[in-house]
Amino acid sequence: QVQLVESGGGLVQAGGSLRLSCVASGRTFSSYAMGWFRQAPGKEREFVAAISCTGGNTYYADSVKGRFTISRDNANNTVYLQMSSLKPEDTAVYYCARDSVYCTVRVAGSAYDYWGQGTQVTVSS
Repeated sequence: QVQLVESGGGLVQAGGSLRLSCVASGRTFSSYAMGWFRQAPGKEREFVAAISCTGGNTYYADSVKGRFTISRDNANNTVYLQMSSLKPEDTAVYYCARDSVYCTVRVAGSAYDYWGQGTQVTVSS
């Protein structure tokens, strides 16, 4: 069983920055791609960013490209999401998740089998 615990959310003004962290339990962290997703009130969950198991490849939703950066530290079982130039429309609960297949990175939420509890990000205008 893998547990994912996010942290780093909060309230920030538009244009500000936040860094989210997600720590995973277990010994297999480096064998799986990781992703960040978000869900705003009344909206469906959407893909934000994903990173390959080695960290060599990253993928972003068009809405965050150039503003968000995903990274990982396999030695410490942690994946990060650095968010800059935040906009009110970035307000959502952010979730980290682990892809279900060894060293395969995908953007569909259905491809991920373990999810964190989420951390709230609120961007004020």
